[in-house]
Amino acid sequence: MIDFEPTPEQKKAIKVAREFAEEQLRPVGRYYDEQEHENPQELIEKMWEKRQEDTLALGLDVTAALRIEELCWGDAGLFLCIPGPGLGGAAIFASGTKEQLTRFLGHFNEGGPKWGAMAMTEPACGSDTSAIATTAVRDGDEWVLNGEKIFVTWGKRAAENDESLVVVWATVDKSAGRAGMKSFVVPAGTPGMRVEKLEKKLGIRASDTATVIFDNCRIPFDNILGNPEVKKLDKSQTKGFKGAMATFDATRPIVAAMAIGVGRAALDFVEEALKNEGIKIRYGTPRQKLTALERDVMEMEAHYKAAKLLTLRALWMMSQFQPNNLESSMAKAKAGLAVTKITQKAVEIMGPLGYSRKHLLEKWMRDGKINDIFEGTGQINMLVTARRVLNYSRDQLK
Repeated sequence: MIDFEPTPEQKKAIKVAREFAEEQLRPVGRYYDEQEHENPQELIEKMWEKRQEDTLALGLDVTAALRIEELCWGDAGLFLCIPGPGLGGAAIFASGTKEQLTRFLGHFNEGGPKWGAMAMTEPACGSDTSAIATTAVRDGDEWVLNGEKIFVTWGKRAAENDESLVVVWATVDKSAGRAGMKSFVVPAGTPGMRVEKLEKKLGIRASDTATVIFDNCRIPFDNILGNPEVKKLDKSQTKGFKGAMATFDATRPIVAAMAIGVGRAALDFVEEALKNEGIKIRYGTPRQKLTALERDVMEMEAHYKAAKLLTLRALWMMSQFQPNNLESSMAKAKAGLAVTKITQKAVEIMGPLGYSRKHLLEKWMRDGKINDIFEGTGQINMLVTARRVLNYSRDQLK
């Protein structure tokens, strides 16, 4: 029999994360949304302290998803300010050797706050990651990186704070196509890497999203993740491209966990408002006898629960070192769709109160939409899911 009851350790993790979200994130969420790019330094220090105590540690497992849901229930933008290895760490975990994991991530619990970003998207390369144009050319015992990366989450913090790092995807051989794609670790402050600008965004405005330029940026040869050799496997897969996709298998369930946290915040708000008005949802009543409002709320709850179960499944498989390409894409696609539907319907149900800045509901609608976009759009993840279910190659189903 499948048991979805959290373990005692998970219940403790949920409790600590929920208290931090209630006491530290939710009260200042509106302020940092309106003061975009203002650094919440005091809050970052508190986050770092909690992380070092292992009460806000964010790994790649079910417990991490449960923590992330609570923290994003508090505020998704501020969640994205929490120091840690982040997406860069996930890329290192997916593509690096054991020695590289120790060298690049072993110090992340020491010293002051530090971040790990992943730089993949480019001006002419969005969802099609195989079209990356940033180059990495070997020059003796170094790699020389040249290119422009956009929409880099944590870009400024990771590029400019001591002991932080940026994982950059680049091609070492354009003629090899996808096989030439490799990832490289660039430590913060490396000459030739600079932050060009910060994006002004619709949502998650407390987080920094940057454009990062690499201009003859030199890094040691052994900062390439995995094997530097270019190996073609077959027409549909390559070694380098598989490294990028393995990274997404790790990060997409984390984004899904963010989405369900924001979705639950909106759902909780609506249900509390209905309760205060004496409106009860009649569970167990035949659908044709339900009001439109009751059907809407039940549908919102169904979206939330389905997304959460898919997310927990994908991360559980990862923690067991099982392939989770299909499950991670399913979780990300469903969660992005769920949070969009839940937050928009919540605003609709609440009417003017949902649209008013007096409450956080309109903010959650803005914060939630990004989860359907970054780490692979909903459309891309549905395409990946279809390929896996139907056993089609990329050439067969585009």
